[in-house]
Amino acid sequence: MTTDILSPSETPLVLDEPTADLLFREARTVNTFSDDEITDAQLAAVYDLVRWGPTAMNTSPMRVLVVRTPEGRARLAAHMADGNRAKAERAPLSLVVATDVDFHEHMGRLAPHMAAVAEGLAGAPEARAAMARDNAFLQTGYLIVGLRAAGLHAGPMGGFDAAALDADLLAGTSWRSVLVINVGQAPAEHDDIPTPATYPRQTRLDFTEVARTV
Repeated sequence: MTTDILSPSETPLVLDEPTADLLFREARTVNTFSDDEITDAQLAAVYDLVRWGPTAMNTSPMRVLVVRTPEGRARLAAHMADGNRAKAERAPLSLVVATDVDFHEHMGRLAPHMAAVAEGLAGAPEARAAMARDNAFLQTGYLIVGLRAAGLHAGPMGGFDAAALDADLLAGTSWRSVLVINVGQAPAEHDDIPTPATYPRQTRLDFTEVARTV
């Protein structure tokens, strides 16, 4: 069973239709990008928006390694799965989204009312790592939508050797990689590109297929 698509005049959404299209309906995972530069100012503006998304106890464990130099891109590509290596090499910018397993050290500032919890987490590395990973993935969703809000395109990839990447690009930190996101502008249709920038839009499950009411 499927539900009918609501017309713009019927939708209960508060945001306008062009914004809904930009963030979700028309946004696509992009595999090939133009050569346009993505600036630190753009990334900072995105983070300044998405950092307000909720996390458990405001722990905010997501960390981001910005990979833009030729050397950095080559090191990153070496850890990507075969199907993702060329995508990382072509992207003008890649973000290694990581989680800080020592996020509890910042809770005195981010959640001062949770001092006792922070002390407990200090002695529970496994629970802390699981909590860090769950909330970093939550923040990654905000990050992808934030990149779209800035008019950028994102190509998230999960196929990579996380242990090797951490030992190389994140060595000496308490960061652990969870996802790699290629970021850039989609190429013009006439650009000579080795693979399609996007693939045909696939369907999604209907609300009645994914939701239950009790």
